[in-house]
Amino acid sequence: MNKKNKIEVPGFVDLQVNGGMGIDFSSSQLTENDFCYVVKTVHSKGTAAMLATIITTSEEVYRRNLPLIANALEDPELKAIVPGIHLEGPFISRIAGARGAHPVEYVLDADCELFKRMFDWSMGKIKLLTIAAESPGASNLVKCAVKCGVTVSLGHQLASNEEISRCVDAGASLLTHLGNGCPQMIDRHHNPLWEGMAEKRLAAMLITDGHHLPKTVVRAVLEAKGLKNIIITSDAAHWAGLPPGIYSDDSGKNVILESDGLLHMEGFSYLVGSSSNILQCVNQLAAWKIITPEQLIETALLNPLKVLGLSLKQLIPCPCYWDECSQNFKLI
Repeated sequence: MNKKNKIEVPGFVDLQVNGGMGIDFSSSQLTENDFCYVVKTVHSKGTAAMLATIITTSEEVYRRNLPLIANALEDPELKAIVPGIHLEGPFISRIAGARGAHPVEYVLDADCELFKRMFDWSMGKIKLLTIAAESPGASNLVKCAVKCGVTVSLGHQLASNEEISRCVDAGASLLTHLGNGCPQMIDRHHNPLWEGMAEKRLAAMLITDGHHLPKTVVRAVLEAKGLKNIIITSDAAHWAGLPPGIYSDDSGKNVILESDGLLHMEGFSYLVGSSSNILQCVNQLAAWKIITPEQLIETALLNPLKVLGLSLKQLIPCPCYWDECSQNFKLI
């Protein structure tokens, strides 16, 4: 990755991309052409590989979209960019704040049989599953998913230390966007943020777009977890790549994309994902000057590759290099 003292990378790896350019991977209107368009566009902007993410939705949409995406990934080039699917929900918290922007009417308790059906609909292409550790039956679902070769991450939760430990004992290994997907007001000592940071067996995904987490929180998680257990992700929403403005979601509610990139529900402070791609998230972290370029590569390329079980040689490069003058990564 370092050629003639110039740091170059084949791009970065994002474990959570929900869509882009106005196209939502969780929409009942998604087409294969739209999916391919988003993947190729995101790839061209520095994302060497990504997991297509479907959030909490109806069983009908899962039954429709999982095979649609799986079929698209039969194309070898597309599969090299999208090695699989991230299922974020529906087995998450129903509590406002912890639930985030996920629709409460589709949240379900942990259900191994439903997960197995989803896995079949995806033709075995689900690679990452996010669940809440307090969901009834969560540890059994973890065992079921891990047995299928799926990595399990804990998030959108209000779980106790005991609930988190049970899921880790069952095979959970990640935390989905630690520091987000939780209410503004929580118990100051007993909450999933402290429990997640204290659990050494869990690596943490962090959204470093400059809006989801402040610099001090990112620094604290880095200190608690260590670089080998940090994964930078974008959580890019389907409005990512669009100009600032007011947009509507599937329920008819307005979403505002501010000129600084902040993406939130109209009239509320709730974030609805990020408007940034992984390269922008890496460069925001670079701007904070709390880790080196080499450490940025570790957290946004090498560590997520380990989760996916992939090597650098398996990527279709979208090359980037470290620019000493601007102190960030740029596309070649």
